[in-house]
Amino acid sequence: MNKYHAKKTTIDGIAYDSKFEANRHQELKLLERAHVISGLQRQVKFELIPKQKGERACCYIADFAYFEGKKLIVEDTKSKATMTPEYVIKRKLMKQKYPEYEFREVVKS
Repeated sequence: MNKYHAKKTTIDGIAYDSKFEANRHQELKLLERAHVISGLQRQVKFELIPKQKGERACCYIADFAYFEGKKLIVEDTKSKATMTPEYVIKRKLMKQKYPEYEFREVVKS
């Protein structure tokens, strides 16, 4: 378990931060096989603020990215516990810097 009490899960040799994320990836793989989405990727890194003198770059790492037709979808699986202030700021920066991408949150109920 991690600090958010999510149980790390491995499916087909792929390690996920939570069972919820692992299940969502399985759903997305089915959608890709059915040709509803394409180009499915995991843990996709987006630079929000470039590296500066004495500082590292600030990046957002999305759980998934894929195409619905020609539109790039950037998706994150979240629970209430993972909706941290840091995450909210990075989400806002992501939406501002990459407005051409559709951002989606799949929230665990």
